[in-house]
Amino acid sequence: MPGSPTPSERERKDAEARAREKEEQAQLPYKWTQTIKDLDIAVPVAGNLRGKDIEVVMTKTKLKVAVKGQEAVIDGDLTHAILVDESAWTLEPLKAGKEINIHLDKSNKMEWWDAITTNAPYKIDTSKVVPENSKLGDLDGETRGMVEKMMYDQRQKEMGKPTSEEEGKMEMLKKFQAQHPEMDFSGAKIS
Repeated sequence: MPGSPTPSERERKDAEARAREKEEQAQLPYKWTQTIKDLDIAVPVAGNLRGKDIEVVMTKTKLKVAVKGQEAVIDGDLTHAILVDESAWTLEPLKAGKEINIHLDKSNKMEWWDAITTNAPYKIDTSKVVPENSKLGDLDGETRGMVEKMMYDQRQKEMGKPTSEEEGKMEMLKKFQAQHPEMDFSGAKIS
């Protein structure tokens, strides 16, 4: 395709975008990380503050984080919904100062967030997120069943054996043969 970037150009542009994204995130007054299931935020604050000096308001769709009497560090609609009862915050001591640690449990555990709130000054490119390896147990029942079937079929193919679908067809043919012993299936081809 004319005009398509070469792999090295694409790599360079991706590296530039990552560097810009890292710079933008460094300008935020907090640090945040996420997994496919949850999101963690760390807000540095003065060492003389206590829990009663901190205002953290979490609802399913909103988050406010502030030191009482000061402008909020985060205040806005969340990018996506959270499970409030599974989310929490703590005030932790550090070598220099303290840190408000906020844990948000995502309602939809199958999506990446491009920002914490819709009014965040910077967004990340979620298409470039490299997820951590997940365990089958982390998946919902339907997805897990589908992945297990795909893995089984792949192993069967590697060993030159029939896939689960082919096994099902052969089983149906056997039942049909048992019900109709008068028919000759010696030349039958199953596809």
